[in-house]
Amino acid sequence: MSHFDIPLDLPHAGRVASRIVRLLERHCEEHGLDAEELLDIAEKLDVMLSKYVQEGENPYPAEADKARESAAELGRRLVLALEATDIRGDRLGQYIRNLFECLAMGKEGAEISLRAGEDPGSLQRPV
Repeated sequence: MSHFDIPLDLPHAGRVASRIVRLLERHCEEHGLDAEELLDIAEKLDVMLSKYVQEGENPYPAEADKARESAAELGRRLVLALEATDIRGDRLGQYIRNLFECLAMGKEGAEISLRAGEDPGSLQRPV
């Protein structure tokens, strides 16, 4: 599967995580959904990455690798929770793909984003 290869960028991953939280909160509110576990996972991801947004750069490699793996695991759990609550959408899928791209996991992001609802024919997807 085609994917973007982007170097690790934890600050931008944090900005994407914040967008995911806002999108999910708005979606749940508009549709009267109670998705506490889903929102909890998204907020944990956002909080975990927020320190890198504030610092504006990746930490030293050992910390960066640990943060990358933790964020990826939360991202995977988030997609499982999305599937369990049947919440999907093109924009949401794009954010999931962007998150994994920023974690230097573009191939996984291109695959997992489809499970979150990204349109496989989207012009935003790599060709």
